[in-house]
Amino acid sequence: MSEPASGGSGQDFSSTVGVRLVSQLRTGEEWTKAPCILGVGESGPVLGPMVYACAFTSVSTDISSRGYADSKTLTHETREKLFKAIDADSGVGWVAHIMSAQFISGHMLGRDKTSLNALAFDATCAIIRRALESGANVKQVYVDTVGDADRHRDRLSRAFPGLDFTVCPKADSLYPIVSAASIVAKVIRDKSLTDSQKSLGLTGEVGTGYPGDSATTTWLKQHMHPLWGFPRLVRHSWETCSRMLEPPEGVGLKFEADEQGDDKDGGAAAAAGQQRLAFARPGGAGMLESSGLGRHTFFRMRKLQRIAEAF
Repeated sequence: MSEPASGGSGQDFSSTVGVRLVSQLRTGEEWTKAPCILGVGESGPVLGPMVYACAFTSVSTDISSRGYADSKTLTHETREKLFKAIDADSGVGWVAHIMSAQFISGHMLGRDKTSLNALAFDATCAIIRRALESGANVKQVYVDTVGDADRHRDRLSRAFPGLDFTVCPKADSLYPIVSAASIVAKVIRDKSLTDSQKSLGLTGEVGTGYPGDSATTTWLKQHMHPLWGFPRLVRHSWETCSRMLEPPEGVGLKFEADEQGDDKDGGAAAAAGQQRLAFARPGGAGMLESSGLGRHTFFRMRKLQRIAEAF
């Protein structure tokens, strides 16, 4: 269930764990019953949450002269001003899905890994679904994407068969409704980064949150533990963070399973790409290696092998 917005950019958008869905819906407005268009945009660098947002309005409403543009081309002050105008405009609704850095890292680096594309798709579906549930008569959806546009469009069309999708790169520069969505996403993302930093008790100038920003990389270095990594404000799944944790700045870690190929009786398993659990006691019958074929998913997912004698 989404949280109602109050006070626009003055609202606390902190997100340090899980996800949040915030919105400014126009439930009950007459224009929502007429055919509507909806645009989807996103914002989310290495620091803080990733935000997917949508903006929607009536097809008959002309928003081309309102100054909406790709949020990356606008100044911070202009984005804030436009977001306040969007938030106060009863003729435009919006929904934002805030994914915390912890949520993204946990899904991308966990045992059952989820790609960022999959997380993005789920977030896109969540905000479209919320707009539809509010009663908006959405007919046409415009989506900004940096991946395979045709594949993304086909997946969305299967998820929402009643909607017409236009998916393309640079949509936030081509369609004003996507520009509005990108402004909502960027302003909420920036505010969420600041609010999340405060809620975690972290200090220092984080910059833009992108790895190309010297202020951001400086902050990352100052808040990096050589063994435990970074605080929850940081997306550990970013390559920037992985490189920083490599020796000599970070502590190198090796697991026994990674070195099975060096063991006299482990070479075959390593060559086959298998990991083995060393539960067999020295001098015992050893372990019976298994390819995993025909075994229950529970055992294959956890890379558990059969053993002749446990203790």
